[in-house]
Amino acid sequence: MVYGYHRTSTKEQHLDRGIAEITKYCEEHNMKLEKVYTDQQTGKNFERARYIVLTEDVLRAGDILIITEIDRLGRTKQDTLNELRKLREKNVRVMVLELPTTLIDYSSIDNEMAKMMMETVNNMMIELYASMAEAEMHKKQKRQKEGYEALKARGEWDKLGRPAAMDYKKFCKEYEKVESGKKKPFELMKELKLTQSTYYRYRKRYLKEHKEDA
Repeated sequence: MVYGYHRTSTKEQHLDRGIAEITKYCEEHNMKLEKVYTDQQTGKNFERARYIVLTEDVLRAGDILIITEIDRLGRTKQDTLNELRKLREKNVRVMVLELPTTLIDYSSIDNEMAKMMMETVNNMMIELYASMAEAEMHKKQKRQKEGYEALKARGEWDKLGRPAAMDYKKFCKEYEKVESGKKKPFELMKELKLTQSTYYRYRKRYLKEHKEDA
């Protein structure tokens, strides 16, 4: 089966554009697209609600995952390469629309030497684009830090940051109902008025702390 994935940061508004690009490609190449999963969240890690659902619950061996650009998957080079490796080990083929080398099905090449060379070139291109994505992330972080410093210099430090979505201790108390099976995750999210990304962020912290205490 064929699935798509597209991510934008919390400040970007291009989710529809990414979905349209993936949909158009599938239509032009007679590929039946099942669904495009999306997250509006930072790309510095893979703790994203819809991505987790896609990779852990949906994708199966033999499936195809389409993304528009390598930085829509992740912006940290090593983490991105590790994620691509995990998908390959799961026998999921990843196609990146901005990288023509990923759009070729190498399994159809009979010549083993030619196949190996093409796969090597493909891996080099992926690593190059992953490096560029990470460099761009570091550049943005540098500009952000400079902006923070400028705020501090002007005495406007209090403008930084925002209050937590809710008290973490309260979340832990309520989340125990999910662990015990008394509530479903979506029920808790609705009750506490949490977004999926916030819920999974709190959940990750809860599981980490309780695992360390075990």
